[in-house]
Amino acid sequence: MKIAVVGATGLVGSEILKVLAERNFPVSELIPVASERSVGKQVEFKGKQYTVVSFEDAIAAKPAIAIFSAGGGTSLALAPKFAEAGITVVDNSSAWRMDPTKKLVVPEINAVTLTPEDKIIANPNCSTIQMVVALKPLHDRFKIKRVVVSTYQSVTGTGKAAVDQLFAERTGQEGVDKVYPHPIDLNVLPHIDVFLDNGYTKEEMKMVNETKKIMGDDSIQVTATTVRIPTIGGHSEAVNVEFENEFELSEVVELLTNAEGVIVQDDPKNKVYPMPLTAHGKDEVFVGRIRRDESQPKTLNMWIVADNLRKGAATNAVQIAEYLMKHNLVESEEVAA
Repeated sequence: MKIAVVGATGLVGSEILKVLAERNFPVSELIPVASERSVGKQVEFKGKQYTVVSFEDAIAAKPAIAIFSAGGGTSLALAPKFAEAGITVVDNSSAWRMDPTKKLVVPEINAVTLTPEDKIIANPNCSTIQMVVALKPLHDRFKIKRVVVSTYQSVTGTGKAAVDQLFAERTGQEGVDKVYPHPIDLNVLPHIDVFLDNGYTKEEMKMVNETKKIMGDDSIQVTATTVRIPTIGGHSEAVNVEFENEFELSEVVELLTNAEGVIVQDDPKNKVYPMPLTAHGKDEVFVGRIRRDESQPKTLNMWIVADNLRKGAATNAVQIAEYLMKHNLVESEEVAA
C-alpha cells in the first residue's frame, strides 16, 4: 500500500516511520512529506533513503493513506485537499478531534465505527489515548460516573525543541531556544498548552472533551490537571475513577489484564509499577497501583503510563491505518489491481 507521512522530518513523524517498519506495515511506496524548507531532504525507512516531497507532489502520487503529524494549521489547510483526492487522512493534530463530522479513534475502543466515507480520521491527544484504553473495559462493566486525572507528561510531548531545552539546562548550555516559560529541568510546570477563560488549560479540556467522544458517553464527568515534568520516556497519569456500580478489585485486575493493549504491572510489595523509563519504546498502556479509594464508595485509583510518542501518537495512528487496510476501507491501487 502506498503511504504518505506528512511531517516526516519531525519528532512524531520520525516515530511513525519507525513504527511502520517495526510493525511490518505493507508499504509498497513511502512518500515522506514536509514543509517547503524540508523538501529535498532525506529520511530513512527500512534501510533505504527517501526524498522528502512537497504536499502537491504527495497528492499527485495518490497514496492510499496519508498520516499527518504536521500541526493543526497544516492539517486544517491540507487534509481536505488530500481527502478530495480520495486519500484517507489519519491526523495527529487537534484540528479535527472535536469536529462532529469526524471520527476520533482509538482502535481498541471504536475503530469499528470507521467506514470508507471517513476520509479524515482524528488521532486523539496522547494523554487521552492512554487513559481511555485503560478506562474502556472498566466502563463497560461498572459504568464510569466521574474521572479525576492528574498527568505527569514528558517534554517529548512538546517536541524536539523542548528536549533540547531540557538537556541544555541540564548541561549548562547557553543559546538554546526556550519553549517553556520557566526552566523545566529540576522543575514541574502545571501548564500544558494555553490557559482558557475557565482557568483550565487547553490540554486539560482536551482530556475532558475527547474522553466523552471516544467513549461515546457524554454522561462521564472528567476533570484534569495536566503537568509537564523533566522526563523523556512517556506520560504518567494518576487516575481516580468513580463508578455507578460496585466492583471487586480482583475483577478490575482481571478486566485490565485481558484488555487489548494493556499490560498490568501491579506488585507493590516487589516495587513493580509502571514507569516512563520502562514504558519507553513500547506500544502498550501500562497500569499499576490499582487500589480502592477509601475516602468514598465505588471509587478506584490507578497509575497509567505509556510512551506518548508511541501509543500516544505514532502507534495509534499506524494502528488506525492497519485497521483501514485490514477491512478494505481505503482506496488502493494495489487492492484495485
